[in-house]
Amino acid sequence: MSNASRHMATFLSVREVTGPGFAALVHPEWAIAFPWLIQGTTTRVSGNDHPFDLGLFAKGSEPRSARGRWQTLRRYVGADSVVHAQQVHGADVRVCDASSPAECVDGPHLVAACDGHATGTPGVVVAVTVADCVPVFLVDPGRRAVAAVHAGWRGVAAGILERGMQVLHASFGSRPEDLHVHLGPAICGACYEVGPEVFEALDQSVPAGPTPIDLRRVLGERAALTGVRPATITVSEHCTSCTDSELFSHRAGDGGRQAGYIGVRR
Repeated sequence: MSNASRHMATFLSVREVTGPGFAALVHPEWAIAFPWLIQGTTTRVSGNDHPFDLGLFAKGSEPRSARGRWQTLRRYVGADSVVHAQQVHGADVRVCDASSPAECVDGPHLVAACDGHATGTPGVVVAVTVADCVPVFLVDPGRRAVAAVHAGWRGVAAGILERGMQVLHASFGSRPEDLHVHLGPAICGACYEVGPEVFEALDQSVPAGPTPIDLRRVLGERAALTGVRPATITVSEHCTSCTDSELFSHRAGDGGRQAGYIGVRR
């Protein structure tokens, strides 16, 4: 274990908040420290017989019904618009500013394919969808700039986390030491078994055969290497596979997707 891993505030609990037909897991310390922040990860709980699936592009999801759930998310968190994109396991991060439409009446405001979004515009919430991959949340409290990135192993290898930080720096002046990073609900290091090629792609010691890997540990170490203070790197205790957290898991055969969302309150 690296020094960065030892000093991260690991497995920080998150609390569940519910509304009519909506439930989400939020960062409890951020909710107190940053009252201007909108942040959370939805769960499959919907209050009816249909899971709260937000997948628009995943096999097994139903885009038509999912669009209505995006509107439920927007209304519940009090956003003017929620920005999303088709995700391609790459490292593109787009900035969403005041030029974004004020509101989309049928689903989220979709931008060109990418795996991350940043914004500093009050009322705009950005979101990535996941079902085992890591939703990574970045916050610069001083500048009230935020980002969310979708981090599967391919995206991590491509540098999606570092790209998110670069975009925050270029657009808002955010420095690594200014950032708070939360590695949200995802498949844990005990449940995520991968082949040696994944370890090699992530610059990890390569095992002889399939071995579990902790993708959130890798992300935390990469964040610390860029200059983020380990004390401001936190990790959700929720696993999409082995904790009873009402989350979709691709490895468990789920076609649905939860959304990790973040924004600045108006």
